[in-house]
Amino acid sequence: MASETLTIARNRDVPRRIQPAVWGALLLWWALVALMVAVPDKPQGFAAPRFVNETHELFAAVALILTGLAIASGLFPRLTLLAPLKRSGPWLIVLALLIGLWETVTGKLALLPAPFFAPPRALVEAYATDWPRLLDSVLNSLRLLAFGFIYGSVVGFITGVAIGWSRGLGYWVHPILRFLGPVPSTALLPLSLYFFPSSFSAAVFLIALATWFPVTVLTWSGVSSVDTRYYDVARTLGANSLFLVLRVAVPAALPHLFVGLFMGLGASFSVLVAAEMMGVKSGLGWYLQWAQGWAAYANMYAALIVMALLFSSLISLLFLVRDRLLSWQRSAVKW
Repeated sequence: MASETLTIARNRDVPRRIQPAVWGALLLWWALVALMVAVPDKPQGFAAPRFVNETHELFAAVALILTGLAIASGLFPRLTLLAPLKRSGPWLIVLALLIGLWETVTGKLALLPAPFFAPPRALVEAYATDWPRLLDSVLNSLRLLAFGFIYGSVVGFITGVAIGWSRGLGYWVHPILRFLGPVPSTALLPLSLYFFPSSFSAAVFLIALATWFPVTVLTWSGVSSVDTRYYDVARTLGANSLFLVLRVAVPAALPHLFVGLFMGLGASFSVLVAAEMMGVKSGLGWYLQWAQGWAAYANMYAALIVMALLFSSLISLLFLVRDRLLSWQRSAVKW
């Protein structure tokens, strides 16, 4: 009898384990679904709106998933997979409010002019109808970014280690860094299109140049700042110059190197979009320009969201690599 009473009491306490922010998020997401379904849209233009029901089903599915996760987090509070839901409660509230405001001022009241500001269903339509072109643009942007970032990182790493180790080489390379480094890579786009055989190779060069400068400077700084006592100890044990560079200087400079990689990756994003807008025939930058030219602003917003998710994921991947290589610095900076 006592055990049954204790079980009933625990079951009554299950909802209390769920944070109030999660409950608030659930209420707002279901209110958002009710707003979309119950309140009619204000007619705009001559064509009937498309993908209205699909949009309602999508947001209802999101609300159902959040409800299921919330119930699971109450039943199994120690399950680590549900911890992100509890941490994301306030953000889910803000997201529901923003989408509700967006739906109200565009679809329901038409306070913002069309087609510059489209309701959420326009994004669903853009993804559903134009996903082949958008996917092709993503793949081409990733290919272009990979070539440019890898080339720039490798050359920047080699240059930084070389001038950090050799003062004589640094004497000649340092003025070049001071002269070319502050110049935006996009300013060299006309020259690149002239000297390189294709717009793709010119864009690769510009992305590599934008990555090369921060990687070179930070790697150089890391190698130069290595304590000389490390070299003295290694020489005492019989290490040669190659060992000192590969096993002492480079490992000690890795924190600086990753800072340069983060800076280079951020710079390469902006150069990538600018190069695709002006020369490359496919990619996210090209897609943005194409959508703007055809007044397909919903497609433009869809590409911007994909771009933000893609670039954020790449930076998160680089942080993951850094955490694996520099485990002792894992809690220093988070993304």
